Amino acid sequence: MPVNSAALIAATRLGFAARAGDLEAIGRDPRGWALAQLRRGAAPLPSNLPSSASMVVAELEMRRNKGDVEAKQAFNERVKAVYFAEISARMDAASQSETPLQERLCHFWSNHFTVSILRPAIRGYAAAFEREAIRPHVTGRFHDMLLAVVRHPAMLVYLDNAFSIGPDSMIGVRRDKGLNENLGRELLELHTLGVDGGYTQADVEALARILTGWSVATLKEPNPGSFRFRPAAHEPGAKVLLGRTYAENGEGEGQAALQALATHPATAHHIAFKLARYFIADEPPKDSVLRIAQVYRDSGGDLGRVTAAVVTEEALWRTPFAKLRTPQDMVAAAARVTGFTPPPPMLVNSLRMLDQMPFFAPSPAGWPDTAADWISPEAVLRRADWCQTFASRLPEPPDPVALAEASFGEALPDETVQAIRRAPSRRIAIALLLASPSFQRR
Repeated sequence: MPVNSAALIAATRLGFAARAGDLEAIGRDPRGWALAQLRRGAAPLPSNLPSSASMVVAELEMRRNKGDVEAKQAFNERVKAVYFAEISARMDAASQSETPLQERLCHFWSNHFTVSILRPAIRGYAAAFEREAIRPHVTGRFHDMLLAVVRHPAMLVYLDNAFSIGPDSMIGVRRDKGLNENLGRELLELHTLGVDGGYTQADVEALARILTGWSVATLKEPNPGSFRFRPAAHEPGAKVLLGRTYAENGEGEGQAALQALATHPATAHHIAFKLARYFIADEPPKDSVLRIAQVYRDSGGDLGRVTAAVVTEEALWRTPFAKLRTPQDMVAAAARVTGFTPPPPMLVNSLRMLDQMPFFAPSPAGWPDTAADWISPEAVLRRADWCQTFASRLPEPPDPVALAEASFGEALPDETVQAIRRAPSRRIAIALLLASPSFQRR
């Protein structure tokens, strides 16, 4: 089946992988296929998941506070069950969605605003953070996503802002409590301006002071587990952030500061570069980044229009297989082409073995997104082992030759096609396809 390279790029880089019939359908208008998805919005995940992070926070706090062995065991089992259900639903969405670009955007923005279960305090509701603060906003305004992220209990607890107290606030003076700068620093360095965005340590401190009082309701307060602003913990007085003075205004100071950060030119460039690196190449063309950043600035951070600018960049369509798949990406692609999503225990164990368990990023910077970070000799061997294990677990292995043609058309190298044809079994042939250099890239 002749397949144009644009269809393959669309299916593998803007989606996760091509299923049977996808390349032919996408090939009629690859850019239009992608752009149409941006008008639809990300689909919600199944309703049987925990309905909100705040409910999970409240439940886990109650279990934790009981203090006995049985309560601790129940707490741990509940956390494990929630995590397995969330990760399974997330993978199902990636492998089955009719709007895979939307799912890619969920993964990208969730990693941009990383919360990690390496901080045990957010076990059980890190995935709800993605559903509630990220998923609804992937084609909306960046400012709306930023505000939802900063108000979410997972971020407030992960970066310690729930416990940050203004030194001169009522609580700070009475209890001699201090400021925590973690959220302020990461907002500037990772989430908005970028490390070279022109801020100083004084700006970090100012933003941290502005955000004092942004916290999470306890069991003794209304709506436990939800966002709560605590005036008694808020640092009083005016603050100067990036040369702008924010007069005393309680919670309103933080809202105004986030709006200013969301529309800052450095934020536009930082976001444009990360999107270009994710979708185009590890070292994206500078002119592509500048054009995407200009759309960001002109649209006021409209992420639908910004993503459309990425999709219409000529550089994205020039080179198939320009990006290496991360482990999560590889697993999603394998599930999508074979129609088999591993059951939750196998799925989690697979991603643990591949060193990319969802919501276990090693730092607030999230998972890396360049080939150099994922291609050590050990990592390559783990990938090959996983491909063999995955193929061995397929309930009904499909015809590997038909699978290769549906996924790549005529783009697979002849040696890969011949190896698949000569394999002694369907499972071994599928393992060879999944482990091939072409499948490992997008």
